Amino acid sequence: MWSEDSGLEASTGIVVGVDGSDQSLCALVWAAKEAQRRRSPLHVVTAYTVPIFAASSMDASYSTMDDAIIREGAQSVLDKALERISRYNIEVFPRVETGDASAVLLELSEEAELMVVGSRGRGGFVGRLLGSVSSALPAHAKCPTVVVPLRTAGRLPEAGVRPPSGSPTTQTVEDVVVVGVDGSEQGRAASLVAAEQAMSRGLPLQILCALPPFSGSLAWVPAPLDLEALHEEISEQLRAGQAWLQSHFPDLPMSVQLLDGPPAEIMIDRTADVELLVMGTRGRGGFAGMLMGSTSQSVLHHAKGPVMVVPDHEDPRLADRANFGSLPEE
Repeated sequence: MWSEDSGLEASTGIVVGVDGSDQSLCALVWAAKEAQRRRSPLHVVTAYTVPIFAASSMDASYSTMDDAIIREGAQSVLDKALERISRYNIEVFPRVETGDASAVLLELSEEAELMVVGSRGRGGFVGRLLGSVSSALPAHAKCPTVVVPLRTAGRLPEAGVRPPSGSPTTQTVEDVVVVGVDGSEQGRAASLVAAEQAMSRGLPLQILCALPPFSGSLAWVPAPLDLEALHEEISEQLRAGQAWLQSHFPDLPMSVQLLDGPPAEIMIDRTADVELLVMGTRGRGGFAGMLMGSTSQSVLHHAKGPVMVVPDHEDPRLADRANFGSLPEE
């Protein structure tokens, strides 16, 4: 069911960016399925800019014609996108916007409940988001952002996109939501959102923590380091975190997993066989002023399945975390 979209008044729904690329088609179908599951409206957005040489042309009539041609192409992309999701029982608000794609979606994120984009696309739209402007939308969006890589095509046959060789399929994906944590406030906030996602899907939640290998980069660590004691300390913190999260989601099955290895590599591998991976924008690994930590960026650029990035936000449920003990020092 199509509706005219004059803004996001009908929203607090899901916004998906499309540009006609295979990646954006995967994102589109994922967003449509999510909108149907949530019973939320779906805003399908494409954006375009008039080339500089046309916009600055002395011939105003030529510039106008050029704009009309480009807008017609953008509208064609949008029309084909709407055809692709016509099977879903959702309310759809299509829109063609003029302007930088990143800026358009970032503005829409202020009112949306969820943003969805492909990992890469054509240079004019989604490719600007995770291509030349690395991780622009997940880093700056005001709401959670789901990045859907092309490898997701294997589990989204409705998209009509040929998946890359070795892509996960619906048969190989485990019915579980995974959240990556590292003891940071961002990780705890992300775990709350991940738990909500798991509950709404009727799936268990796995709390994943990766312990990076100790190398020359950690020469400041006192030696000899008791790795067994360190593991036990982190495990205790994770159990305390699980108890806190369970107190807010008593009916949600959840488990904790502590693995040795580079966090980015572990989470990238995990994206291949889980329903959804959730993480914060940054954690302990980055400088406080960074909007996206190196782990988050690596996962987004190499993910094999959908990844949700949760922005920093205040949540009153974080206030009682200290009641469950074993909080790591900030």
